[in-house]
Amino acid sequence: MKAPGCRRRQLPVLLLWVNGLMTLGFAGARQHTNLCNESLMLEKLPACGKSFEEMMKKVDSKKWCNLTEFIMYYDNFTQCTEREANNASCFWPNPLAEGFITGIHKQFFSNCTSEKVHWEDPPDEILIALILIPVMLTCAMITLVVWCSKRSDILV
Repeated sequence: MKAPGCRRRQLPVLLLWVNGLMTLGFAGARQHTNLCNESLMLEKLPACGKSFEEMMKKVDSKKWCNLTEFIMYYDNFTQCTEREANNASCFWPNPLAEGFITGIHKQFFSNCTSEKVHWEDPPDEILIALILIPVMLTCAMITLVVWCSKRSDILV
């Protein structure tokens, strides 16, 4: 029977050996990489666009800028493009898929503009009140705490 100290010294060596085997791929996991078949992906993506176009025909064109009206259709479109990219051994999103998706966006959502809210400062009277009230309350609370701490006979 070996001493416990000897086993403790062998453990790091064993862990390094197992790590080396896994890093080199001898642990049973066979790694292979497929190159992205861009032409296959570009051939399949239009089917996703056609399906999305058919689904969008069910939505009134005046409601195309309201995402809640077609969110399920857009989710199906997104999943379709991701599936076709993965089937072609391409990562998703990729520049080609993004270009296709951008084309769909231009086709359906080019008239949707976001109306940016223009923020303005409040009038000076309100701004002064919003600044001075917390400052005055803070000063009053500090004064009250200091005054009460000096008059300990009141608290007892």
